[in-house]
Formats: sequence, structure tokens, C-alpha cells
Amino acid sequence: MAKKQEQFDRNNSWKPATSLVHGGTIRSEFGEMSEAMFLTSGYAYDTSEQAEARFKGDLEGFVYTRYSNPTVHMFEQRMCALEGAEAARGTASGMAAVTAAMLSHLKAGDHVVAGRVLFGSCLYIVENLLPKFGVESTLVDGRDLNAWEAAFRPNTKAVFFETPTNPTLELVDIEAVCKLARDRGALSFIDNVFATPMLQRPMALGADVVVYSATKHIDGQGRCLGGIVLGSSDYIEDTLHDFYKHTGPSMSPFNAWVMLKGLETLPVRVERSCASAARIADFLADHPKANRVFYPGRTDHPQHDLAKKQMSAGGPLVTFEIEGGKDAAFKFMNELEIFKITNNLGDAKSLVTHPATTTHQRLGEEGRAEIGITDGSLRLSIGLEDLGDLLEDIDRALSA
Repeated sequence: MAKKQEQFDRNNSWKPATSLVHGGTIRSEFGEMSEAMFLTSGYAYDTSEQAEARFKGDLEGFVYTRYSNPTVHMFEQRMCALEGAEAARGTASGMAAVTAAMLSHLKAGDHVVAGRVLFGSCLYIVENLLPKFGVESTLVDGRDLNAWEAAFRPNTKAVFFETPTNPTLELVDIEAVCKLARDRGALSFIDNVFATPMLQRPMALGADVVVYSATKHIDGQGRCLGGIVLGSSDYIEDTLHDFYKHTGPSMSPFNAWVMLKGLETLPVRVERSCASAARIADFLADHPKANRVFYPGRTDHPQHDLAKKQMSAGGPLVTFEIEGGKDAAFKFMNELEIFKITNNLGDAKSLVTHPATTTHQRLGEEGRAEIGITDGSLRLSIGLEDLGDLLEDIDRALSA
């Protein structure tokens, strides 16, 4: 145990780029350099007594891949070293991470306060799924601290929000909202997908639990689904683990291996995407065919000061509006050659999304208008292509 703690402390003293290459590595007796892919569902025991001891928890070791797996464990440990978390569980998708994180903590009679601007599936969890199990929720304008404070009840057990938000790139003051929750005995759950762990460290700002869709920037090449829940050892082991073990949202060892390879290049990919996104946001702001541009790294973003406080860069996504509504937005997207039309984000390829007809279509026109999504809203996820080519692609499509 002392040796394990010593390794944990050393891994957490490394800078992020080093941790993402070496953190949490387990090597077999063959001494392989690339992380081994343990494609196994079960494990053999030397003796019956050993099997009994592992199942009782008296002996460390792997029991069944639905509970834990060496490759998945390496991914979890590497993410812990990056995030500054004590423990983690890899999941089959980002939504599996959100669902397991929330349902393992909440029970009938509890109350949740959530930011009103959420990814569509996250909104479904808060507004549709949790009430089926007797958990009430209140949605608030995430930018308004007074709204957060007013929404708390004696039975509020969790706050949940994403920042920057999808797709309007609004920000929530992580430190302030997490303090409100902590002072009232509630846990704070943060979806940190848009900022990535390279740009924002929610746990350092007071968050209790951080969730990711690893499908996005962590994989970074649009190959595999995956997610992860990070938190304290008490939360992961005592609250989440039994739910995770018995309901089965576990991550595939193959997908965990892909995520490990993605983590090795995460710093350089995010840095490149952010640099291009900042230039593209400036280009759009000056373009006569583009209306409002939303980018936290620009001084005209209404929460730019907060962005500078809790993010190290403006992020790899840009949202803007185009005149002419849906017809003009569709024409623009159809004219693009390099940007690919999709509802995904965080790829090496640059992507464009029309939220009103895809990710947020279930909100309806009134619901979208309330959170600032119009028929002319477009979300760009900036990839790794040449910046000049991307600017030319956007300019040509806007001119059409």
C-alpha cells in the first residue's frame, strides 16, 4: 500500500503532458512499452482461497471486467493524475457517466438544482428520468448566482451543470456555485467536456464530482464511445462503486486502450484546436455575413473575465449566428468542404452542428429561444487542419 501511495504521489507531481504519457501504467511480465489491452471478461485464481479473498475484498486483484479491468484501470489512474482526483470509474459513454454519477447519489425525496443550458440527453436525465425515481429538480440560469442560491431547498442533494455550456458557450462560476452547494450539504457534479481537463480543473475549484464524455476530445479522433466519473475515494468507492458494479455501465477494455492512446496527444491537440478556434472567432466577428459570435476567449464575451479566471484558454469550440435562419444555416453547412456536418465534437476533423435540428431539437422553438439558440445558430468544433484552409472554407460558404 505504501508503494502504491508513493507511485500515486509521484504521478500527481508530474506536469499534465508527462502524466498523460506515463500516468497509471501497469506492465505485465513481458515489459511491453505500449499499454497492454486486456480483452478478458474474467480472471483465473491460483487457489479457491485466493478467489474467496478477492471477492471478500481482503485481497487486491481483478474479479470480473464489469467491476474492473487492468486496461480500464490504467485509463482511470491516468485521468486521476490529470484531474487531481483520488479515484475514478470508466464508463461505456459520457451519458453512462452522468447517469451513474447522479443515480448512485440520489434517492426518492431528494432535489437537484441544475443549470438550464444542458446537452439534450443531460436535460432528459434531470427533467424526465430523475422524476420517475422521485427526485425533483429546478433549472436555473447558470450565470446568475442569486438564482442558484434561491433554488436550494432543505432536501437539495446535488447541483449539476456544464461550463462552457452546449452550444451557447455560457459560463458558470464553478468556485462560487460549488461553495453554495458545499455550505448546504449538497454535492456538485460538473460536466467538463467543452473545456477539457487541459483548460479547466473543476476539482481544484471545489467540485466534488467531474464527468466526461471521453468520446470527445479525450479520444479525439471520433473512434470510440467512453466516459469517466472522477471524485474522492469515499464517493467513488462507497457511493458509486456498487451501483456501477451491479448495473453494468462499465467501459470496454478496447475502448479504454484507445482512450489511453488519445490521452498521450491531448495537450498538443487541444492547444492547436484552441489557437485555431480563437482566430476563427475573430474572423467571424469581422465577417459581414456572421451575426453574434460566442467565444469565451474574446473580450466581447459577456463573461470573459470569468473565463480568464477559471479557464486557461478560450476552448476549441465557436458558436455563431447567421442571418436567414434555418435555410441560410443549411445552405452554409452544405457549402462547406472541410467542415463535416455532424452532431459530434472534439474530433481531429473540424465539425459543424445545427443545434436547433439536432442536439437541442427536443426543446422546441420556445425552449431553444429561452437559452439563446436560434434557427441560425451554428456550432463549430475546430480540428487540426491548416488554419488557412479552414478560414477559406468558412469564407467561401458564407459568401454563398
